[in-house]
Amino acid sequence: MGIISDTHGLLRPEAVSALAGVSMIIHAGDIGTPAVITSLENLAPVVAVRGNTDRDGWARRLAFTEVVQTGGVFLYVLHDLGRLDLNPAVSGFRAVISGHTHEPAIEDRNGILYINPGSAGPKRFTLPVSVALLRVQNNSLKAELVTLAV
Repeated sequence: MGIISDTHGLLRPEAVSALAGVSMIIHAGDIGTPAVITSLENLAPVVAVRGNTDRDGWARRLAFTEVVQTGGVFLYVLHDLGRLDLNPAVSGFRAVISGHTHEPAIEDRNGILYINPGSAGPKRFTLPVSVALLRVQNNSLKAELVTLAV
């Protein structure tokens, strides 16, 4: 599974290459244009949430949160982790996927995997341009960050 966020209307060819062959793509918001989703759908089915900059009419069809079930595990997706309004462990989630900060991070907190793929769109300050890959196998999660050479 591929995870991408904060494209802000720019879907880089490096991101497309990094996500090639995945079974599903999660976009954690700040998409920018519907063309980004359309292009990603050429690679795999896409689940996307609305980010704080996704304000145009096309974005109104997107929810602010999504639940994804894959390989017997549940993932919770939202754009801004600061707006998390539930306890993932109590709610049965194994991972929380977010974006917003443009800072890539993978962290295990009390058995819950928190994944922020960073920003795959316009470069911001000295932060890397990146996506993440998530493998779900035998009820086990393994995530990795992929820094894009741009």
